[in-house]
Amino acid sequence: MVDVRLSQWLKLLVCGMIFLKTKGSFVGITYVQNAPEKGAVCLDGSPPAYHLDRGFGTGIKSWLIQLEGGGWCNNITTCLGRKNTRLGSSKQMAKQIPFSGILSNRREFNPDFYNWNRVKVRYCDGSSFTGDVQAVSPATNLHFRGARVWLAVIEDLLAKGMRDAENAILSGCSAGGLASILHCDSFSALLPMGTKGSAKNLPPSCTSRMTPGLCFFPQYMTRQIQTPLFILNAAYDSWQIKNILAPRVADPSGYWQSCELDIKNCLPNQLKVMQDFRLQFLSALIALGKSSSRGMFIDSCYAHCQTETQKTWFWPDSPMLSKKTIARSVGDWFYDRIPFQKIDCPYPCNPTCHNRVFDPQKNPEI
Repeated sequence: MVDVRLSQWLKLLVCGMIFLKTKGSFVGITYVQNAPEKGAVCLDGSPPAYHLDRGFGTGIKSWLIQLEGGGWCNNITTCLGRKNTRLGSSKQMAKQIPFSGILSNRREFNPDFYNWNRVKVRYCDGSSFTGDVQAVSPATNLHFRGARVWLAVIEDLLAKGMRDAENAILSGCSAGGLASILHCDSFSALLPMGTKGSAKNLPPSCTSRMTPGLCFFPQYMTRQIQTPLFILNAAYDSWQIKNILAPRVADPSGYWQSCELDIKNCLPNQLKVMQDFRLQFLSALIALGKSSSRGMFIDSCYAHCQTETQKTWFWPDSPMLSKKTIARSVGDWFYDRIPFQKIDCPYPCNPTCHNRVFDPQKNPEI
């Protein structure tokens, strides 16, 4: 089990993002070699993995855990599709990855957390570290063990010094952001749900009040979280626009494709739909209620994952709200310097945005 002291010093940073490569120091991979003995494995049965860059100086007893994103696989077919990729197998993961943005070890790029122990936990279970099914079908050899992966990684890090941490942040990217919310308060078990057995690893503060399926959605369970929470998200999240608002399956003619590649291409009626989508998101956000311990940075950019790229985290022309970058806002929140809870005006009001432009050759099917 995870040391109960985690709850005493843990703060949580959640953001909706995907990993975008940028310049940074390269950090080697660590495999949790004893994890398979506990049944803690990736979809293909390989051991879980993470990347650790040790802290130094005043940050030697502070830890920042960043959970990798990568969406979900929601049935046997889609889970088989990622089984032999880096999102389903540690055998396919890069041996070294760049640490930049919130993971950077340079003060000029990451002023508040540069000298902390910084960890990137690799994502290979397809269910935001919630699955826990003992049985493995010989026909697929799929292992749904995300909850065990989470515990195995945390136990390994505790043994490497995190047990003595004085400060810690649990952060996440996209599906990793969801995992940060789901795991921040407890790992209590409830009745299993579906093929992944995820329900027993959802927060009981939510599952005791409503069906487990709804507790995967932050608007239904964030209110009950006791851990201080910082919510970072683009109001026009590019992943959500492409995969939820106007997915290709609902747009076979490709009417939305040009708009999804570049928000500047959107027609007035498409922008109207996106503005309504933003209002629905803000309505769910506001319904969480007020909390003095909660931080918030909701910009009006067309983006997804804004902490791991240097240009959006902390750079001379990074996105700003109230003249503050994401990095400064998170730092002020964590160290209780100045409360930060800001929601941007509607697109295209913010000239500091780095709106994502997709390459149609790399994204043939949005």
